[in-house]
Amino acid sequence: MSKIPNIDLNEHNTADLLIDKDVLYPVMEHFYTIQGEGVHSGKAAYFIRLAGCDVGCPWCDVKDSWDGSKHPKLSCSFLVKSVLESGAKTVVITGGEPLLHDLFALTGALREHNIQLHIETSGSSPMTGVFDWVTLSPKKYKPPVASIYSQVDELKVVILAERDFRWAEQHSALCPGRTSLLLQPEWDTPSSIPLIIAYAKKYPQWCISLQTHKFMDIP
Repeated sequence: MSKIPNIDLNEHNTADLLIDKDVLYPVMEHFYTIQGEGVHSGKAAYFIRLAGCDVGCPWCDVKDSWDGSKHPKLSCSFLVKSVLESGAKTVVITGGEPLLHDLFALTGALREHNIQLHIETSGSSPMTGVFDWVTLSPKKYKPPVASIYSQVDELKVVILAERDFRWAEQHSALCPGRTSLLLQPEWDTPSSIPLIIAYAKKYPQWCISLQTHKFMDIP
């Protein structure tokens, strides 16, 4: 079931029911591929990577997405057309940090075509848009806003060292009981892998997420 966040009627009034498909978003890249991480790993999905980030993790593998001014602005109608031409049934909106942008126009335009909508976010800004699946990947550099936890379907925590498990547990305690809990090794820190394996065996409510797209060398 799609989750509709609480909407501030001062910002989103009745006129917003008419979706403005000319709204522009800074887009680093958009492409049809295979989801490589998390619960939906292995499933075909169209990725829309929005530019702009207010978190700035030093180990980020898409640092080119941080500066929104470097990337072209594309309209909702153009992005919807690209998705439909690909044949994709699922769209993942990611970043950068996608919630720096008001996503109601983009998700509304896509939902008109019965597209399943997922978002991958650090939660550094309040939720906008309507999504079928919310993946929260909290970062220490700018923790999530409190309002986002109730909407989380998947908590994915990147682990570099032993101390990160405490961070993971703090955030899992704030998520609904239905939330899938995932630990993911940082790609350039393989020493975290045995730590994660041992932790998942001791606390089986946690599963392991791997970046399978990197193993398979796909976008």
